[in-house]
Amino acid sequence: MDTATLTDRLTRTLEQGRAPDLHAVVAARHGRVILEHYGEGEDFRLNEPLGRVRFTPDTLHDLRSVTKSVVGLLYGIALAEGRVPEPREPLLRGFPEYPDLAEDPRRARLTVEHALTMTLGLEWNEDVPYTSPANSEIAMELAPDRFRYILQRPVVEEPGLRRSYCGGASALVGRIIEKGTGLALQDYARDRLFAPLGIERFEWSTGADGVAMAASGLRLTPRDMLAIGRLVLDGGGGVVPASWLETALRPHVRIDDDSHYGYHWYVGDTWAAGFGNGGQRIYLAPALDLVVAVTAGQYDRPDQPAASVVLDEVILAGLQS
Repeated sequence: MDTATLTDRLTRTLEQGRAPDLHAVVAARHGRVILEHYGEGEDFRLNEPLGRVRFTPDTLHDLRSVTKSVVGLLYGIALAEGRVPEPREPLLRGFPEYPDLAEDPRRARLTVEHALTMTLGLEWNEDVPYTSPANSEIAMELAPDRFRYILQRPVVEEPGLRRSYCGGASALVGRIIEKGTGLALQDYARDRLFAPLGIERFEWSTGADGVAMAASGLRLTPRDMLAIGRLVLDGGGGVVPASWLETALRPHVRIDDDSHYGYHWYVGDTWAAGFGNGGQRIYLAPALDLVVAVTAGQYDRPDQPAASVVLDEVILAGLQS
């Protein structure tokens, strides 16, 4: 399947209105770009309207929760450097400033791995729009101490029992990285992950407390998203330890019949991915030696088909035809 044919398939799909609000897609197979498209549409930096944007290869875009997958990679790098605890270590050992919480035997059982797999067993709700303070991630951002806010949430089930989507878990992972490395999360990412990949331009939004938003604040270009995906597909390239990727991309906890969750990465039988609100994707298909980066503007909508349509009906179907 050549680039022109895939481009034609994408053009027809867009003309039929099947991938609305698609901002960009870049796909590479065997290290060669096989599809690259940039569109135009309304965009946001988190909840800040940016107006109508004409996207180019140099346009930074919100990753939203694909940020979490990048944070998962950073933890693996920091672990190899001996800067952060092993995943099985107690989570609250990394937060000695909250001795009262550590006295609760239910919270004392929490481990770093529970944060990496989002199986903390704490009350957390991100099913309401991210424009609402009733959303737990937004409430966390508004709290005077985001980390106490997360760790003192009511315990509703045994940790490790079930994955419950939780941006707070990512915030905890990010904070452990910052404490262990002595660097702000964005600075550690710049030095240890982005610079080795040649990524020079990025933004990482911070909260009112100046803390980088580990759950959703990263902005990259689609080509740089692709570079991160390629790094993962290639076993870390000496930047992220291969042993960490093997563990991180293992299905640790079931989500549904088709997918599991690893260490901040989604895992299927034939794929792994980072997913973000609005249609953001870093998608890997190892058997096809395929990496795809998608950005879209379907933020906070119950149905966000653009990324799935482009992946399934344009790229994967095109490669199989």
